[in-house]
Order: sequence, then C-alpha cells, then structure tokens
Amino acid sequence: MRSLRIVMFTTFYPPYSFGGDAIGVQRMARALADRGHDVSVVHDEDSYLILGGKVQPEGAPDGVRRIGLRARSGLLSNLMTQQLGRPVAHAARIREIIAERKPDILWYNNTSLIGGPGLLPMGEALKIYEAHEHWLVCPTHVLWRHGQELCDERRCLKCQLTYRRPPQLWRATGMLDRALDKVDLIIAKSEFSRAKHREFGLRQEMTVLPYFLPDLPRLADPFAGHPRPYFLFVGRLEKIKGLQDVFPAMDRYPDADLLILGDGDYAGELKRLAAGRPNIQFLGRKTPEELDAYYRGAEGLIVPSICYETFGIILIESFRLGTPVIARRLGPFPEIVERAGGGALFETEDELVAAMRMLQSD
Repeated sequence: MRSLRIVMFTTFYPPYSFGGDAIGVQRMARALADRGHDVSVVHDEDSYLILGGKVQPEGAPDGVRRIGLRARSGLLSNLMTQQLGRPVAHAARIREIIAERKPDILWYNNTSLIGGPGLLPMGEALKIYEAHEHWLVCPTHVLWRHGQELCDERRCLKCQLTYRRPPQLWRATGMLDRALDKVDLIIAKSEFSRAKHREFGLRQEMTVLPYFLPDLPRLADPFAGHPRPYFLFVGRLEKIKGLQDVFPAMDRYPDADLLILGDGDYAGELKRLAAGRPNIQFLGRKTPEELDAYYRGAEGLIVPSICYETFGIILIESFRLGTPVIARRLGPFPEIVERAGGGALFETEDELVAAMRMLQSD
C-alpha cells in the first residue's frame, strides 16, 4: 500500500478540545498514521481558548503531526472567519502548510472557525469533508431552534439572534454550496444525519461512515469505588444533552445512583436541580482510563439528548466495554441501539424507569 500525505483541518483537536467530534478526528488521524500514512492535523487553538477551555496534557507521541494555529487577536480572527466564511488571519499560514506538505488528500472536519467554506477551495488534492455536526445546514451546528426546541424548518436569521450570534450572511450567497462542489467525498456519520442534511437542503450526495473505536489491549477492571449500583451519564453538561429529564426518573428509582461524568456551561443549573437528591452525584471529568472503569462497573449508560446528534460516540464506547445503553428514541440513536442489540430506547419517563429496572434485574 502506497503511503499517502494527508492534511486534516478541524477547529478543535486534542488537547485543545472539549471531546466529542475532536476525539473522532483524532481516532481517524491515528488510524491512518498507524497504517503508514503521513498525517498532519491543522486546528485552531484560539477557538478552544476563547471558549474557556483549559489545555490538557499533550500525551505520548502518536505518529500524527499536530499544527496549532494562533492569531495575534484570536477573538478577532474567529469573528472574521465566522462572519466572512473564509480564513482571514490564517489564510497565508494555511497556504504555506499545504505547499509544504504537498498532500494527496485534504480532509476537512469541523471547519467553522478555522476557515469556513472559504477553506475548501484552497489547495489541489483529493478532498474529503466529514460532517461531525450539522454545520453544513445549520449556523448553530445542532438544529436546536431558538435554544428551545428541535428545528423542523429553516428560520436561521431569527435563531442566530436568539443565540446572540451575528448572522452569517454568506450563507445566503451560495458560497458554501459552491465550495462543496470542490469536494470529492462528503461523509455523514449516520443514516439519520445524511437524511437531515438532505431535508435541510444539502444538494451534494453524502456517504455514511460511522465512528469507530480502536481495539482495547485489555478490558478495564470495573470501578469498585462506589458502594451502590449505578447508572452513568458521560458527556458535556449542556441543556441539549437532556440530563435534566433524568432527575425525576431517579426520584422514582431508589435502587441505584446516577453518576455524572463531565463538565460544561450548564453544570451549575444541573447541580441546582439535583440538590436534595442523594442518588445523583457529579464527579467531573475523568481520564480515558478512569472512564473505562466507570463504564465497566455501570448497570448501564443513559443517553438522554434532546437534540439531533449526528451519531453518539459514547454509545459505542459503552458497547465496547460490555455496558448496555438506554438512549432517547431520537436522531441516530435508534439505528445504533437496534443494530447493536445492546440496550433500550425510551421516550417517556415511565419508559426510562422501566428500562433501568430491566437492565438492573437482567
């Protein structure tokens, strides 16, 4: 097999990331490097730092060349890219990287703040766009209208103002559509996400390539530091993740605890809502090794997202460690759970409680 030179672009990448899609990008980059390809990942450090991110340890060398971009004024750079739909502060450096690396493949991921659609025509190579979010059809990435409800039709201008974001006027010019015509392959992460992109007006064809996980050298020992049976929530603490809907179910289910692993902007409100509920505990972020142990010791993973995810990496992380999943019957979760046969789906609080009881008694 011929070794290929691959340059990947993404807004967030470890250690400058909040998890989620950035972990998926990292796994793909490492898998390609493990197969002998020359892989460089170019990402925007400013985007992570501006959002309050704290840099985590770099980790051991993994064969992937990480190229972090910083501007003299990171906030201004991000704002110009968001508003103009093109790399402004980083344009010269991006052209320089492409000229230096001479890639066979240019692989775009979440490009919203590293270059927008104006990044896609730059350089000559086979071009791949991997849609980890719904940014191609939604300025807020998540199809969550006015910060309150699932989006079923485009009212983008009013919605962006609700999110207190300046409207992206370039979206009305056909700029993104023309840029995507320069791309050879566009990847969706699930059948559901491909259908949503089509429903919201994406003209180009998409190919489904789900997330994957590397093989584990060994299964972690189950976490033994908690005295009672527990269910697990793993992820960013945001309203759209739906964790607040699980709390009333825990009032009706005294036979197990809910351990919450993660942090985020909604943590304070969630802790307020959970006050007085002794079977709900917030444990913060954990290392990957610690996470594996918590997964292994859990009765099940609860995934209650109320927005349209594109996939749900945590579902397959849980399956890999032998832990079943209880997921909301929404978005891509039914196709993942039903295909794996490793869990249950719920729509109502009654169904959630019944699923918890079923898994714990199985």
